[in-house]
Amino acid sequence: MTQWSLYQRLLNHVVPYWKIFALAIIATLILAITDPILAALIQPLLDEGFVSKNPETIQQMPLILLGLVIIKGLSLIGSQVGMTWVAARLVSDLRQQMFQKLLTLPTSVFDNISTGILISKVTYDVSRVMAAATDALIILVRDSVTIVGLLIWMFYLNWKLSLIIFITVPLIAIIVRQVGRRLRKINQGLQTSMGDLTRILEEAINGHKLVKIFAGQEYEQTRFNRSTENIRGLEVNIQLVSGISIFTVQLLTAMALAMIVYIASLQSLADGITVGGFVSLFTAMGLLFAPVKRLTKVNEQLQQGLAAAESIFKLIDEPSESTIPRSVNQLGKSDPKMKKTWAGQLSFKQLSFTYPGHSQVVLQEISLVISPGETVAIVGGSGSGKSTLVNLMPRFYPVAPSQIYLDGQDIQELSLFELRRQLAVVTQETVLFNDSIAANIGYGSMQGTDRAAIIEAAKMADAWSFIEELPEGLETLVGEKGVKLSGGQRQRLAIARALLKRAPILILDEATSALDTQTEQKVQRALESLKHQQTMVIIAHRLSTIVHADRIVVLDKGRIVEMGTHLYLLEQGGIYARLYQVQTGP
Repeated sequence: MTQWSLYQRLLNHVVPYWKIFALAIIATLILAITDPILAALIQPLLDEGFVSKNPETIQQMPLILLGLVIIKGLSLIGSQVGMTWVAARLVSDLRQQMFQKLLTLPTSVFDNISTGILISKVTYDVSRVMAAATDALIILVRDSVTIVGLLIWMFYLNWKLSLIIFITVPLIAIIVRQVGRRLRKINQGLQTSMGDLTRILEEAINGHKLVKIFAGQEYEQTRFNRSTENIRGLEVNIQLVSGISIFTVQLLTAMALAMIVYIASLQSLADGITVGGFVSLFTAMGLLFAPVKRLTKVNEQLQQGLAAAESIFKLIDEPSESTIPRSVNQLGKSDPKMKKTWAGQLSFKQLSFTYPGHSQVVLQEISLVISPGETVAIVGGSGSGKSTLVNLMPRFYPVAPSQIYLDGQDIQELSLFELRRQLAVVTQETVLFNDSIAANIGYGSMQGTDRAAIIEAAKMADAWSFIEELPEGLETLVGEKGVKLSGGQRQRLAIARALLKRAPILILDEATSALDTQTEQKVQRALESLKHQQTMVIIAHRLSTIVHADRIVVLDKGRIVEMGTHLYLLEQGGIYARLYQVQTGP
């Protein structure tokens, strides 16, 4: 994107607030013309007031100056408050759009971009945009108009002298343009480095126990120091480039003004200019310094904001996996494939899969039909494709059409909302939010679920026994990632959440791995009570937990190599029998 297209896209987000934005711009323009007016007042003040001693001018001038100061103060307040209000709304809207995009991004994006970099985009990058949308815009509008006004007045007073200033303007424009390109490139590197810093910080905080156990403090400190030094170098580089450009512009301006002072002095000796005109001209020239300096400096802020805007829009423009309806009712109107009830039959027909960006085939020609209410366990060694198969059911990754069916309906023809409404998933990596136990069990579309139903699900998952012992019961806050609970307690809450959903298909991916034997047996009995009520797909390393499954599917190198009941597979003496023997002993 070009600089103008980026800024234009930013300004498009201001359109909903155009009234306040217009008022802020008007206030900024009024503020901008006060300096040229002040310079213009110097001439009659001296020529009419001090030289000619005109009593009317002497009486009116203080009132005019006082009124000008009041107007300047009020317009300054209107400009800053108005621009800040609009910029804050702009930042809020961008953050909401970015978060909405994060909620709908394909899983493959999260596989390729670290969490720290994504967080940095939503926090650091957006703050840079706000600076470009407020301070930079105010300076661009106000100081540009101020400079034009002052130059017009100087040209009116003495066009020959003012022509010198006009000669330097193209040189200044060339310098600003070249410096702008350099600053934008450096700021892009700075944003990437800030993302890396956030990632390192997040990893060190989340893995603080592992860092301590394996004495990784020095390694993490080295990584962090290297990242901060890189950021420091980039920030110094920004100031160096910006400082040199400011010095060059000011030097050119000073040279031009020095020439004007010299020539004006000669004209004054020849009575070619009045005292008031001479002082007014020099006042205008003096007032030029500050806006020229700010305009040169604003290029740094502007390039930081544009680099940040480019990063933000790149995220916003990432293709979403789907447009998720806001409600089931809306979905019913827009999705003709939706059924009122689903039986829970899963069919895989010659399913093959390779992860995006990789060449290795993970699943090869998987053909399998899971009947409604059937419990099917999927086992195999590490890397056999078990978890991949589970991740394809809710379309976390794209699959080709006519390979996976739900109740005979190609899942590619279903909206993601409707497809995922039929699935409940419990993974080995338990996810809890920093909220109450009740909110974590009755999460998402289950918000507002009857308290009795939540308690029933907690009892089925053997979670109610510890919940009722807590001082605040279901209203107990679990902390970040459920840190206030044990691993087994967290996993039981995750199981309760899946049971509460009552989806036709229940997927358990190592769901009981963090439970002790006694608790696992209780959960297994609860799951047994649901047998034939829900279709269950179970992935388990502990084969003792799936001996009662209706069928066991054995994967090896992405292919189905064995299938049958527990006893049948033991009799075959194949891969499953060997795995079971290793776990249970001779």
